[in-house]
Parts: sequence; C-alpha cells; structure tokens
Amino acid sequence: MNLTVQALCKQTPNLDSQKFIDPKLTADGQARASVSLTRLETLWFNTGTLCNLHCDNCYIESSPTNDRLSYLNATEVGVFLDESSESDLPVQTIGLTGGEPFMNPDIVPILERILMDDLKALVLTNGMRPMMRHEKALMKLRAHFGDRLIVRVSIDHYTEMLHEMKRGPGSWAPMIKGLKFLSDNGFALHAAGRTAWMESEADLRAGYADLFAAEDIAIDAQDPAMMVLFPELDDTIEVPEITKACWDILKINPDAMMCATARMVVKRKGDDRATVVPCTLLPYDERFTMGRSLADSTGAVPLNHPHCTRFCVLGGGSCSS
Repeated sequence: MNLTVQALCKQTPNLDSQKFIDPKLTADGQARASVSLTRLETLWFNTGTLCNLHCDNCYIESSPTNDRLSYLNATEVGVFLDESSESDLPVQTIGLTGGEPFMNPDIVPILERILMDDLKALVLTNGMRPMMRHEKALMKLRAHFGDRLIVRVSIDHYTEMLHEMKRGPGSWAPMIKGLKFLSDNGFALHAAGRTAWMESEADLRAGYADLFAAEDIAIDAQDPAMMVLFPELDDTIEVPEITKACWDILKINPDAMMCATARMVVKRKGDDRATVVPCTLLPYDERFTMGRSLADSTGAVPLNHPHCTRFCVLGGGSCSS
C-alpha cells in the first residue's frame, strides 16, 4: 500500500461501530472471551508518554508533546513493589515503558529500587540521546546488578531507510551508537522490530542477523526473546471480536495472553495517584482501569478492545520478555 492510499485509509476508516462495546457480549450477541490472571510474572510501569521521537503508528501515540501519562517517580513505583512483595502476587520482572523511559527524571532511582529488590528490570528504549545521557549511571547499574538489568532497543527495520520511515530522519545513527554502547559493555541486550513489512519472519530475522553481525552487536536474531517482532496495531483495519468459542476454534490457550501474567501501572495526567490497567496496550481507555492497587487488578479481563484481537490473540504478541 503506498503512502498516499495509506494516509487516505487512516482518514476514512470503515469500521463497525457496534463492536467492542459490551464487556460481556460481542456485537452479534455471543459470549465475549475474557482472560483470567494466572500469576503475575511481569509488572509494567509506564514512566510517562513524553518521547524524543514522534514515530509513525506508535500504539501509545508518544511524542515530544504527549503528556497524557505523567512521569512516575521512584516512591510511586515502590508502593507497588512493596505490595507485591508483601502479598500473594509476587512478580519476577519489572518492565519500564513509555514514551521514552530515559526521559523520566527519576529513571535511575526507579531502576535502583527495582534492582535492589532482587528483581529483573526490562527497559524499553529507542537507544538514543536520552539513554546515553545516563551512560555512567547505567555502567554502575550493570556493574552492581549484571544481567538483571535488561535493555530492549527498538529497531523498526534492519535497514536505515525503513527504520527512519517509521521513526524519522536522523534516528538511525544515534540508535546504532546506543546499541553498540550497550553491546560493547556487556549489557543484557534485546531488540524489538516490527512485522509491518512485506517480509517473512525468516527474512526479517536474517536481515537483523546481518545487521548485528556487521555492527558487532551481541544479539541472537533467531532467539524470539532477544529479538522480538511485534505485530502492527493499525486501527483502520477491521478485526473480529473474540468469543469464548474462539479459543477452541483458533486452538489458542487464554493463559498464553499477556494479561494472564501481566499488569501495568499508569498515572494519567491530572490524577493524584497511579492506577492499574491490564496491559501495556490500553493505557488510556478508562473501561480498563482496574483499581489503585495490585489487589484490585486480579479480576478477569474482557477482550473488549480491537488491540486484544490485533496484537494478542491473532498477532501472537506480548510485550513481556
């Protein structure tokens, strides 16, 4: 699809407005699928939606001006870590996403708090200047906590041209510089790409492997945990609602969905306290606000949003490592 047609489609989406309304029933009256929390493996914190880039098709619409989710501080993060450690909801990994997490002025204290609690910290970043401003602090964290600090860098394509088509001119070289800094200094390093391109997964992984070999980057592109490929979240494309019957039809186990093992903490602009939502994909939709504590967030999640279909059920995606 060329850019002109694509832009036109985004202006005039032809979507069924009756879908994804009732949390219990689909538009045609069938029982909507839901996902129960089986255990809390990953607790995500959105550190704020401000970002140094304005990427095409960012699922959370991060940009230099989007402050719909406020910066979290280390004290606010600590409240949820304390609750987890003192309850029957122990967590293994803490994920930090944004926006660009390294723009959060409290990012280093947040990482210190997580790592000192003997947890893994997975940070999602574009690997550019905001991250490199913390070079010395990151080296200290690496020295003290080793591979419990995991950094996942977004690389939308293995070529400069297509990466910059999504992330803007001049975004490639700083990302490569950040990637090499992390690799050269022995960080636990992962990457995240996109499947928006007319390429097979095998071809994408081969392309990333060539890039990593050429730049001497210590990432195994064939390892799906180290090189994550995310499905697109194009909200102009019609998707089906997921019914209870779909699990058997699609031969998918609901326990494999992200919201079966994860929750995310957000602080919406104007709120005095953070709240918990089911996952990283639904930070703004207040229908998915589950409460102000982890204990409030243990209920089943109705798959009442197009992203549930696009990303998780049919896309097979998960932000967790």
